[in-house]
Amino acid sequence: MNTPGTGFAAVTGIERTGDGTLYFLYSAGDEHLTGLWKLRPGGKPERVAALPTASFLNGLARDDRTGNFYITDSTQGRVWQVGPHGGTAELWAAGEDLAPVHFFGANGVKVHNGAVWVSNIDRGTILRIPLTDKGTAGPHQVKASGLDSVDDFAFTGHGDQLLAALNIPNKVVLITPGKADRIVLDESDGLQNTTSVAVDGDTVYVASGALTTGGDANLLTAHLGHRG
Repeated sequence: MNTPGTGFAAVTGIERTGDGTLYFLYSAGDEHLTGLWKLRPGGKPERVAALPTASFLNGLARDDRTGNFYITDSTQGRVWQVGPHGGTAELWAAGEDLAPVHFFGANGVKVHNGAVWVSNIDRGTILRIPLTDKGTAGPHQVKASGLDSVDDFAFTGHGDQLLAALNIPNKVVLITPGKADRIVLDESDGLQNTTSVAVDGDTVYVASGALTTGGDANLLTAHLGHRG
Protein backbone atom coordinates (compact mmCIF):
# COMPACT_ATOMS: atom_id res chain seq x y z
CA MET A 1 0.00 0.00 0.00
CA ASN A 2 1.24 3.48 -0.90
CA THR A 3 -0.76 5.37 1.70
CA PRO A 4 0.08 9.10 1.85
CA GLY A 5 1.86 10.20 5.01
CA THR A 6 2.43 6.78 6.54
CA GLY A 7 3.18 4.33 3.73
CA PHE A 8 0.82 1.75 5.22
CA ALA A 9 -2.94 1.34 5.19
CA ALA A 10 -4.77 2.70 8.22
CA VAL A 11 -8.21 2.50 9.80
CA THR A 12 -9.13 5.65 11.72
CA GLY A 13 -12.04 7.71 12.99
CA ILE A 14 -14.64 5.23 14.24
CA GLU A 15 -18.24 6.42 14.79
CA ARG A 16 -21.13 4.25 16.03
CA THR A 17 -24.77 5.05 15.30
CA GLY A 18 -27.79 4.09 17.40
CA ASP A 19 -28.51 0.92 15.42
CA GLY A 20 -25.02 -0.41 16.12
CA THR A 21 -23.61 0.39 12.68
CA LEU A 22 -19.93 1.33 12.75
CA TYR A 23 -18.59 3.95 10.35
CA PHE A 24 -14.85 4.22 9.88
CA LEU A 25 -12.21 5.69 7.59
CA TYR A 26 -9.76 3.67 5.54
CA SER A 27 -6.71 5.20 3.85
CA ALA A 28 -4.83 2.95 1.46
CA GLY A 29 -3.64 5.08 -1.47
CA ASP A 30 -6.03 3.05 -3.64
CA GLU A 31 -9.02 4.48 -5.51
CA HIS A 32 -11.05 1.36 -4.77
CA LEU A 33 -10.38 1.38 -1.03
CA THR A 34 -9.79 4.88 0.36
CA GLY A 35 -12.93 6.39 1.83
CA LEU A 36 -15.72 6.16 4.39
CA TRP A 37 -16.86 2.64 5.21
CA LYS A 38 -19.67 1.16 7.27
CA LEU A 39 -20.09 -2.15 9.06
CA ARG A 40 -23.55 -3.27 10.15
CA PRO A 41 -23.88 -5.76 13.03
CA GLY A 42 -23.31 -9.21 11.56
CA GLY A 43 -22.54 -7.75 8.14
CA LYS A 44 -19.52 -7.12 5.95
CA PRO A 45 -17.61 -3.84 5.49
CA GLU A 46 -19.01 -1.66 2.71
CA ARG A 47 -17.54 1.54 1.31
CA VAL A 48 -20.21 4.25 1.26
CA ALA A 49 -18.11 7.18 0.00
CA ALA A 50 -14.90 7.31 -2.00
CA LEU A 51 -12.26 9.92 -1.15
CA PRO A 52 -9.07 10.99 -2.94
CA THR A 53 -6.21 8.51 -2.95
CA ALA A 54 -3.83 11.36 -2.02
CA SER A 55 -5.64 11.69 1.30
CA PHE A 56 -4.74 10.38 4.73
CA LEU A 57 -8.18 10.38 6.34
CA ASN A 58 -7.91 10.91 10.05
CA GLY A 59 -10.83 12.24 12.09
CA LEU A 60 -14.51 11.37 11.68
CA ALA A 61 -17.47 13.10 13.31
CA ARG A 62 -21.22 12.77 12.75
CA ASP A 63 -23.71 15.59 13.17
CA ASP A 64 -26.58 13.99 15.08
CA ARG A 65 -29.00 16.67 13.84
CA THR A 66 -28.46 16.08 10.13
CA GLY A 67 -26.66 12.74 9.98
CA ASN A 68 -23.87 14.32 7.93
CA PHE A 69 -20.32 13.08 8.41
CA TYR A 70 -17.26 15.36 8.62
CA ILE A 71 -13.88 13.89 7.72
CA THR A 72 -10.44 15.42 8.18
CA ASP A 73 -7.83 14.95 5.48
CA SER A 74 -4.46 15.33 7.20
CA THR A 75 -2.24 15.33 4.12
CA GLN A 76 -4.29 17.78 2.07
CA GLY A 77 -5.49 19.94 4.96
CA ARG A 78 -9.18 19.64 4.23
CA VAL A 79 -12.50 18.77 5.81
CA TRP A 80 -14.85 16.67 3.70
CA GLN A 81 -18.60 16.29 4.16
CA VAL A 82 -20.53 13.12 3.36
CA GLY A 83 -24.31 12.80 3.60
CA PRO A 84 -26.01 10.45 6.07
CA HIS A 85 -26.40 7.69 3.48
CA GLY A 86 -22.99 8.05 1.88
CA GLY A 87 -22.49 9.05 -1.74
CA THR A 88 -20.26 11.77 -3.11
CA ALA A 89 -17.86 13.44 -0.67
CA GLU A 90 -17.93 17.23 -0.92
CA LEU A 91 -15.14 19.59 0.10
CA TRP A 92 -16.52 21.46 3.12
CA ALA A 93 -13.55 23.45 4.45
CA ALA A 94 -9.94 24.17 3.47
CA GLY A 95 -7.32 26.84 4.05
CA GLU A 96 -3.85 27.49 5.41
CA ASP A 97 -5.04 27.01 8.98
CA LEU A 98 -6.06 23.44 8.14
CA ALA A 99 -2.98 22.64 6.04
CA PRO A 100 0.09 20.74 7.24
CA VAL A 101 3.43 22.45 7.83
CA HIS A 102 5.77 19.45 7.82
CA PHE A 103 3.67 16.29 8.11
CA PHE A 104 -0.06 16.40 8.97
CA GLY A 105 -2.56 19.22 9.24
CA ALA A 106 -6.26 18.78 10.05
CA ASN A 107 -6.55 15.89 12.49
CA GLY A 108 -9.22 15.48 15.16
CA VAL A 109 -12.78 16.63 14.47
CA LYS A 110 -15.94 17.05 16.54
CA VAL A 111 -19.39 18.56 15.94
CA HIS A 112 -20.26 20.71 18.95
CA ASN A 113 -22.41 23.71 19.74
CA GLY A 114 -23.32 24.63 16.17
CA ALA A 115 -19.86 24.19 14.73
CA VAL A 116 -17.29 21.73 13.45
CA TRP A 117 -14.15 21.82 15.59
CA VAL A 118 -10.84 20.68 14.10
CA SER A 119 -7.33 20.24 15.50
CA ASN A 120 -4.21 20.88 13.40
CA ILE A 121 -1.37 18.71 14.67
CA ASP A 122 1.45 20.58 12.88
CA ARG A 123 0.20 24.04 13.85
CA GLY A 124 -0.78 23.14 17.42
CA THR A 125 -4.22 24.69 17.13
CA ILE A 126 -7.89 23.87 17.58
CA LEU A 127 -10.28 25.65 15.23
CA ARG A 128 -14.01 26.29 15.47
CA ILE A 129 -15.76 26.41 12.07
CA PRO A 130 -19.40 27.51 12.42
CA LEU A 131 -22.13 25.60 10.61
CA THR A 132 -24.21 28.18 8.73
CA ASP A 133 -27.97 27.89 8.24
CA LYS A 134 -27.25 26.39 4.82
CA GLY A 135 -24.81 23.87 6.31
CA THR A 136 -21.77 25.52 4.75
CA ALA A 137 -18.60 26.45 6.63
CA GLY A 138 -18.45 29.84 8.33
CA PRO A 139 -15.30 31.82 9.17
CA HIS A 140 -12.56 29.77 10.86
CA GLN A 141 -11.83 30.76 14.47
CA VAL A 142 -8.74 29.72 16.44
CA LYS A 143 -9.99 28.67 19.89
CA ALA A 144 -6.74 27.20 21.27
CA SER A 145 -3.08 27.41 20.25
CA GLY A 146 0.39 26.45 21.43
CA LEU A 147 -0.64 22.79 21.71
CA ASP A 148 2.42 20.75 20.75
CA SER A 149 1.38 17.99 18.29
CA VAL A 150 -2.29 18.14 19.27
CA ASP A 151 -4.07 15.06 17.99
CA ASP A 152 -7.65 14.18 18.91
CA PHE A 153 -9.80 15.96 21.51
CA ALA A 154 -13.15 15.59 23.26
CA PHE A 155 -15.57 17.93 24.99
CA THR A 156 -16.22 17.31 28.67
CA GLY A 157 -19.90 18.26 28.70
CA HIS A 158 -19.19 21.60 30.37
CA GLY A 159 -19.70 24.15 27.60
CA ASP A 160 -16.67 24.48 25.34
CA GLN A 161 -14.28 22.91 27.85
CA LEU A 162 -12.32 20.11 26.24
CA LEU A 163 -9.56 17.56 26.73
CA ALA A 164 -6.84 17.48 24.08
CA ALA A 165 -4.37 14.67 23.37
CA LEU A 166 -0.82 15.91 22.79
CA ASN A 167 0.87 13.13 20.86
CA ILE A 168 4.64 13.59 21.09
CA PRO A 169 4.67 15.09 24.64
CA ASN A 170 2.54 12.16 25.92
CA LYS A 171 0.02 14.41 27.63
CA VAL A 172 -3.66 15.20 27.95
CA VAL A 173 -4.45 18.87 28.51
CA LEU A 174 -7.65 20.35 29.94
CA ILE A 175 -8.62 23.49 28.02
CA THR A 176 -11.20 25.74 29.67
CA PRO A 177 -12.18 29.04 28.01
CA GLY A 178 -10.81 31.97 29.99
CA LYS A 179 -8.42 29.85 32.05
CA ALA A 180 -4.86 28.58 31.68
CA ASP A 181 -4.46 25.16 30.09
CA ARG A 182 -3.80 22.41 32.62
CA ILE A 183 -1.98 19.10 32.13
CA VAL A 184 -4.16 16.39 33.66
CA LEU A 185 -2.42 13.21 32.42
CA ASP A 186 1.13 12.51 31.27
CA GLU A 187 3.65 9.73 30.66
CA SER A 188 3.77 8.94 34.38
CA ASP A 189 0.17 7.76 33.98
CA GLY A 190 1.18 5.45 31.12
CA LEU A 191 0.65 7.66 28.08
CA GLN A 192 2.70 6.66 25.02
CA ASN A 193 2.07 8.99 22.05
CA THR A 194 -1.44 10.04 23.01
CA THR A 195 -3.67 9.73 19.96
CA SER A 196 -7.30 10.04 20.99
CA VAL A 197 -9.67 10.98 23.80
CA ALA A 198 -13.32 10.08 24.41
CA VAL A 199 -15.64 11.15 27.21
CA ASP A 200 -18.62 9.13 28.44
CA GLY A 201 -20.28 10.79 31.40
CA ASP A 202 -17.53 11.21 34.00
CA THR A 203 -15.29 8.58 32.43
CA VAL A 204 -12.46 9.55 30.08
CA TYR A 205 -10.88 7.05 27.69
CA VAL A 206 -7.39 7.82 26.39
CA ALA A 207 -5.70 5.81 23.64
CA SER A 208 -1.94 5.77 23.11
CA GLY A 209 -0.40 4.52 19.87
CA ALA A 210 3.25 4.26 21.00
CA LEU A 211 4.28 5.15 17.44
CA THR A 212 7.63 6.68 18.40
CA THR A 213 8.14 5.94 22.09
CA GLY A 214 9.02 2.27 21.71
CA GLY A 215 6.61 1.46 24.52
CA ASP A 216 3.30 -0.35 24.51
CA ALA A 217 0.16 0.95 22.85
CA ASN A 218 -2.59 1.12 25.45
CA LEU A 219 -6.02 2.35 26.46
CA LEU A 220 -6.44 3.87 29.90
CA THR A 221 -9.37 5.35 31.78
CA ALA A 222 -9.57 8.38 34.01
CA HIS A 223 -12.37 10.29 35.69
CA LEU A 224 -13.30 13.92 35.28
CA GLY A 225 -12.43 15.89 38.38
CA HIS A 226 -9.53 13.78 39.55
CA ARG A 227 -6.65 11.73 38.24
CA GLY A 228 -7.36 8.06 37.88
